[in-house]
Amino acid sequence: MENLLRPLIVVGGSVMLTLVIGWATDFLLRKADERHHETPLWGLLRRGRIPYMLVLFAALLRGSYDEADLLPSRADGVGRTLTLVLIGSAAWLVIRIAAAIVETSYSRYASARAHRDPARVRRVRTQVTLIMRVVSAIVGVVAVATMLLTFPAFRAAGASLLASAGILGIVAGVAAQSTLSNMFAGFQIAFGDMVRIGDTVVVDGEWGTVEEITLTYLTVHTWDERRITMPVSYFTSKPFENWSRGTPQMTGIVFWHLDHSAPVAAMREKLRDILRECPAWDGRAYNLSVTDSTPSTIQVRALVTAKDADDIWTVRVAVREQMIGWLADEHPYALPRVNTADAILPPSRHGNGNGNGNGHRPSQDGVPAQQRRYHGNHSSGRPDR
Repeated sequence: MENLLRPLIVVGGSVMLTLVIGWATDFLLRKADERHHETPLWGLLRRGRIPYMLVLFAALLRGSYDEADLLPSRADGVGRTLTLVLIGSAAWLVIRIAAAIVETSYSRYASARAHRDPARVRRVRTQVTLIMRVVSAIVGVVAVATMLLTFPAFRAAGASLLASAGILGIVAGVAAQSTLSNMFAGFQIAFGDMVRIGDTVVVDGEWGTVEEITLTYLTVHTWDERRITMPVSYFTSKPFENWSRGTPQMTGIVFWHLDHSAPVAAMREKLRDILRECPAWDGRAYNLSVTDSTPSTIQVRALVTAKDADDIWTVRVAVREQMIGWLADEHPYALPRVNTADAILPPSRHGNGNGNGNGHRPSQDGVPAQQRRYHGNHSSGRPDR
């Protein structure tokens, strides 16, 4: 009877004590979270209650296992298993506590600077994310190494492993050259302020927002809901556009190719009217000017401003669409077209080149230039544009 009662008391007592301590700790954290709304620390610490209870249960059972006299023939295996569970759950708990502290620090910083310096907030967010990944990796490696040291065979092989660490390090460095370069590039991006989570970038002709940054890769969320995953070393070795660098304010360009007779002055007034009705325009500046010309068209450029990349896209689309519609309705002659009129020859160097003395410029078909300015049907009297 004693052989059956003792294991039940030890195991059952460990479970009950774990539940009581875990419930009491969670109750205190919940009360602290209700009293201190200014910080999310206590609420975040509650996320670690599962690894916390695992640590308690493994520690209590490991300390009292010898008294339980349960499975004496398997005592070494059960004891080592409990030790491994204790190490793993302790590492899990450390990661949760570190994440709660770091997230609390970031939340306080972000709430204080969100309106004044959003770019700085995104930079800190990128650094916090990568720091947590590094901390998790270090804690995980230490936990695995500690677990391996619990086995006598691995402790005996420790000396030979240390002796060959130099050679293994060289081989691993050559074999994992690409991976290591990406890891170092990840640290460079995190602390060099090159690109941050939430930045609007143009990479390989693709426009999107940086959604995730890890030590080895970076994910860009494009405007059409695609995800582009790229190695972080790309951003340290090749040029790319970062539209969120510095201030998020942007200047956009809209081009039109129009006829030489386009009413540029009226277009400036129309551009002003369009922008006044566009909520995405930030009101900083606008301009319209002729920037180029060809034998058949002129190039008209409009400059508009907006507070960020999303709004500048909206402004450009609205200006382009409404200006073309206005030209088509009010000034259709300003739209580009194919000119089919005959060329007008230059005047003769000797006065009347054809010897008729009438003062009209000659033409290839003998028709004066004044008559050739009219198109096809002379009875219409409509000039050929």
